[in-house]
Amino acid sequence: MRLFLLLIALFVLSVLSLFVGIKSISIVDILHWTSEDWMILTLSRLPRTLAVLLTGIGISICGLIMQQMTQNKFVSPTTAGTLEAAKLGILGAIVCIPQYGALYKLIFAFLVTFIASVIFLKIADRIRHKSIIFIPVLGLLFGGVIKSITTFFAFQFNIVQDTETWLIGDFSGVLQGNYEVIFICLPIVIITYLYANKFTVVGMGESFSKNLGLDYRGVLLIGLLCISLTVSAIAVTIGTIPFLGLIIPNVVSLLYGDNLRKTLPYTAVIGALFVLVCDLLGRLIIYPFEVPIGMMVGLIGGLVFLILLIRKR
Repeated sequence: MRLFLLLIALFVLSVLSLFVGIKSISIVDILHWTSEDWMILTLSRLPRTLAVLLTGIGISICGLIMQQMTQNKFVSPTTAGTLEAAKLGILGAIVCIPQYGALYKLIFAFLVTFIASVIFLKIADRIRHKSIIFIPVLGLLFGGVIKSITTFFAFQFNIVQDTETWLIGDFSGVLQGNYEVIFICLPIVIITYLYANKFTVVGMGESFSKNLGLDYRGVLLIGLLCISLTVSAIAVTIGTIPFLGLIIPNVVSLLYGDNLRKTLPYTAVIGALFVLVCDLLGRLIIYPFEVPIGMMVGLIGGLVFLILLIRKR
């Protein structure tokens, strides 16, 4: 499908997203809207729709960067311990500086996520048996270790239930004033486009990159910074969303090939479209209640991941 048609579908669904909710607001009666209608639209519906779009774009692009740098289609924030590291960072902020807000949680989450990403790449680099399945399994084990550490400290401070809520991403709490850090995804997309070819070369190894005159460590550092910032901002604002960074780059690769510069816009748009569809389904299935986005994406994404595993066998 052409990018133009995907953008039209994204625009139509984005407008529809503004008018789905408990409070009925009709675009037909826009000239007769009350101040309450405008307040609901600007304080809740519009921030939620923007958060949905930016989350889909951000996590999908992060998955694409990780897959390029590791040259493995099954590596993503979900299968490399990145999301678990973000939760550990948020826990650290809550324990150490509970009186401070989202910005300090973002800083803690970013630092821990960045360190965890460096450790994972170092471990993956030392593994001789680089099977397409073995590296993601290694990442899941690495994430399990980080999750155990998080649970241990959460138990010590009696906040286990709080940490469990971070496992499920949820857009229902997004309001004007508490989601703006997620806009950090936009410059990340621009940086990713500028460094697209360099990320691909870095994935071929340090020696190959240096032979081509590329600053291997510099490009690697930029990639890890982009991933850590995006995942941390989304984890602090929304929570964690599984499989998104895994399935979207793979689906785009199957449909449009592996040219990173060409597939990057498709990855961003299809990622946003996928999250938007899941969010609308979650709001409509048990209306007027809603299913959290983490559960919807986990259900659909898990099925797609299983199909991809069977195809790659």
